Amino acid sequence: MRKFGLLNVTSLALGLAFLYLPIAILTIYSFNDSRLVTLWGGWSLRWYRALFQNAAMWEAASVSFRIAFLSATAATILGTLAALALTRAGLFRGRMLLSGMIYAPLVMPEVITGLSLLLLFVAVEIDRGFWTITLAHTTLTLCFVAVIVQARLVSFDRSLEEAAMDLGCPPLRTLLTITLPLIAPAMVSGWMLAFALSLDDFVLASFTTGPGATTLPIRIYSEVRLGVKPEINALCTILIALVAVVLVTASLLTKRSQHDRGATAGARL
Repeated sequence: MRKFGLLNVTSLALGLAFLYLPIAILTIYSFNDSRLVTLWGGWSLRWYRALFQNAAMWEAASVSFRIAFLSATAATILGTLAALALTRAGLFRGRMLLSGMIYAPLVMPEVITGLSLLLLFVAVEIDRGFWTITLAHTTLTLCFVAVIVQARLVSFDRSLEEAAMDLGCPPLRTLLTITLPLIAPAMVSGWMLAFALSLDDFVLASFTTGPGATTLPIRIYSEVRLGVKPEINALCTILIALVAVVLVTASLLTKRSQHDRGATAGARL
């Protein structure tokens, strides 16, 4: 095994510091008793108590989580159907157009996508609000889901489907009982990515939002324009803790699943 040289260790340390030092500083200052975020005044949970009393912030968080859940679910369904069409339907008419429409939002700046959706909603006279943000996020995130599921379908062993149909299983039942369960990990991964992208989005939401549909990123941005408040540090620390819990849980579940599969394979041998 090659040993890390001084240059490699230094590069690694600088890279980790660049990524995680700001997060560590933010977390520490969320427990700061001072009203000034740059002046340390001692340890305190003062701003966490103030955050839990901020009804507007929690309403924005509720809106963001509801939009993220709905848009991620819709994007998973539509993205999976699009991936199935691209991998199973062969060379049908309009395949190139469908592929372009799916891949275009991945490389197109969100400002252009947001402006296009804004013009569309204005042209069809749809009141902007909760549902327009949901539609905008679905439009963006289904592309990511389609790419993830399509990558899984490309390496999919179709002999399992053929064996099921040879035994008399109809195509729809084969899809529901064979195909979807086997590509479920890719669908779950796509849903989680779509949920995270929707929860984090600011650009599309700013173009398509309306009265009563202020998302959490928009609320945070509107407050930090006048200066970073200590409550924002507390909120960000809570979100970081939630993400950490999800990542640790997913890692433990993955290791447990791999251990169970290894134990099952060993028992068979």
